[in-house]
Amino acid sequence: MIEDRKLRWGILGAARVNERLLPAIIEAKNSQLVAIASRRAGAARATLEKYAPQGFLEKHANSVQCYDDLDALIADANVEAIYCPMANEEHAKWALKAINAGKHVLIEKPMALKVEDIQAIEAAAIEKNVKVMEGFMYRFHPQHARVQEIVDSGLIGDVLSARASFSFLMKPARMYRINRNMDNGGGAMWDIGPYAIHALRWCFAKNGVPAEPVSVIAHAKLNEHSADIVTSGVLDFGEDIEGRARFGHFDISFERSRKSEYEVIGTKGWVKCHAAWVFQNDVPVISWGLEDGKYAEERFAPSNHFNLEIEHFSDCVLNNKPTYLNFADAKANCIAMQASIEAASRGIEIKV
Repeated sequence: MIEDRKLRWGILGAARVNERLLPAIIEAKNSQLVAIASRRAGAARATLEKYAPQGFLEKHANSVQCYDDLDALIADANVEAIYCPMANEEHAKWALKAINAGKHVLIEKPMALKVEDIQAIEAAAIEKNVKVMEGFMYRFHPQHARVQEIVDSGLIGDVLSARASFSFLMKPARMYRINRNMDNGGGAMWDIGPYAIHALRWCFAKNGVPAEPVSVIAHAKLNEHSADIVTSGVLDFGEDIEGRARFGHFDISFERSRKSEYEVIGTKGWVKCHAAWVFQNDVPVISWGLEDGKYAEERFAPSNHFNLEIEHFSDCVLNNKPTYLNFADAKANCIAMQASIEAASRGIEIKV
């Protein structure tokens, strides 16, 4: 165990997610923000000034290097780990650059648009002996471990169905998310779809290992750029040992109010996560009900899942531990994503 050691972080990009990630890196007990970069002149400094916790800049005015060049940050010897929140289609390129420079990398979901790119990232990470993880921050909130505990306990019986609904209203400032087609990383599926697919795979998990679908059907509403605004579909997780069907329903949208819920339905009851996206002062709620009429709601103390994600990754690097989310999970989620997008595009069932 390395005592009082902080992992030195750089942020590769001035994306809006920095509103949550930048302060998380600063506030995490085992992390230190030392650099941020953007290709837009002055954007790195502006992002730091906008999102740094109150009082941070007064005390650490010169402790964070701001670059107008992404490669300059990657070359900075003081940076040990890099958070990559670039555009979806750029994740693989910049992650590989960082890895080949010997940096540990936390990649904002999706890790990449193609399984082949994830395989290349994995190979590079092994060669350079660095930690790499896909950034599904929601998994680090305690409420999801509790949902998994309830499912694993057998309380709701055998899991046969699950549903996941993720949405938010698209605002003008976010239109860049839908200005290119799905093949190039645009649309709701690559933006919020990864959460829905990931959540469903974990709803059917066994012994801490998510399940994988065998086929998918989906329908989408596309805009003029062939980016999906709304997509709904069904993942077929195959029959269980008793021959019963297991389906996972997903529904994502940029046309509806904010929602990030998933529900697991079994033979004896159900359990529901009411909000996977939570703010640090929120009091998350999960609920469950049984065939015999029993019903319960469980509330959790406020917790910042971004901070927990950063602390976890930093701990894995500092103490050479395996990351909670691994390459097998990233590849499997990408495969399911690709199949879902193909099913929506072609209007047919796609084998996974």
